[in-house]
Amino acid sequence: MPGVRRALAALRPLAVLGLATNAADSDAAEIRAALRRVRLSSCFERLYCYRSLGVRKPSREYFAAVLADLGLPPERVVMVGDEWEADVEGALAAGMRAVWYDPRSRGECRHPRVRTLHEMRRLPDVLLEWGVT
Repeated sequence: MPGVRRALAALRPLAVLGLATNAADSDAAEIRAALRRVRLSSCFERLYCYRSLGVRKPSREYFAAVLADLGLPPERVVMVGDEWEADVEGALAAGMRAVWYDPRSRGECRHPRVRTLHEMRRLPDVLLEWGVT
């Protein structure tokens, strides 16, 4: 994913970064190993996966578990993802804001709690516009 390493490095000192995935075949240790292989493991403080939580995005239970672990209210958390239903709709239902990563430029979202992102390198700018730090 072009620009992701630079974007995460810029955000890491400003916020708690977590990875939330629906990967069903891998547990947290396997996902961490995969992140190490692509040199991204140090970017994420938290990891949430189906095998650990027992539920999938976009369920309310998934996002409730993430919020409980972070100890933050939903309005202080932003979900960044490329799956509209699982990531964006799930986050909105949980009271969070969302960034829809759409590198193929399939569209723009006009919802006040959603931003559309076509290039990952722009993620820090989008979050800073929202005052997320």
